[in-house]
Amino acid sequence: MFLTDIWKSFQKKKKSTRWLMNVERISDYSLHSIRGAESLRGSEIVYFLVQPTNISVLSSESLSARIYALMNILKGLAEVEMLCLDSRESFENNKRFLRERAAKEDVPEIRSLLEQETRHLDRIQVQMATTREFLIIVRLKDQKKQEVFPYLGRIEKLLSEQGFKVRRADGEDIKRLLAIYFEQNVTTEHFEDFDGERWITVMEQEENSNI
Repeated sequence: MFLTDIWKSFQKKKKSTRWLMNVERISDYSLHSIRGAESLRGSEIVYFLVQPTNISVLSSESLSARIYALMNILKGLAEVEMLCLDSRESFENNKRFLRERAAKEDVPEIRSLLEQETRHLDRIQVQMATTREFLIIVRLKDQKKQEVFPYLGRIEKLLSEQGFKVRRADGEDIKRLLAIYFEQNVTTEHFEDFDGERWITVMEQEENSNI
């Protein structure tokens, strides 16, 4: 039993944060997953960032045309997936905590402050209600290396021809999307590939300047 516990602990320690996030590595244009959606085999995922359209100002005819264009994309590209993410903080956990805290508070003044804070977060949330990130996802499967960029170029061209403004997400875009998805981090401007990477860069610059 003791040896079994040691083995389980060893196996658990081998699973890194990347394993939990299902991220093997991030390239300049894609994310390599460790485990695929349908098997234990990973896949290479490419993201296209779609510039959203304010449909509230479109006429019914223009809206129908947009829907028809999206239908053409889905018919022409069976492998395409779509994803919508928040691109700003979510205050739901904060508001839930404040409501629970206010319900237990006996001091009227403090309870009033908690309720005011909840309403303040509600106003911020309403202002950011349209702050969404829309993505079209393509999983590369059997494409050879020399075929990847022409293949992605054809997809980008098809999306543009149907009236959608898109661009392929680069490595920094993918890191930002992961940061928002996993920890609601919208303040970091540059994401390091390794913890402490910036200090190594600073030290190298100082060494070079002293030569």
